[in-house]
Amino acid sequence: MKREFTIALAAATALSLAACSQKAQNESAEAANAIAADTSATTRNAVDNVDAATDDALNKAENSLDRAGEKMRNAGDDAADATGNAMVRAGNELRDEKK
Repeated sequence: MKREFTIALAAATALSLAACSQKAQNESAEAANAIAADTSATTRNAVDNVDAATDDALNKAENSLDRAGEKMRNAGDDAADATGNAMVRAGNELRDEKK
């Protein structure tokens, strides 16, 4: 939006100076080009900043999911160990009762 406004303003300025001297027209064109270049650079910087922030957020989300997955894996391993141990104890108790 800002870029379009700036370009429109530069174009309007250039048209209003059309009746002026060639030097004034050249200066207006140079100013319009400088404004367009500044706008383009600002837009590129903004896009780069958004891209960097997006990458950072996605990396953090991925790390968080990795940590959550590891915790779930550990909890599953602990539950399997506990279940196995309980089954062994139950088997031992049944064996001891039959003796």
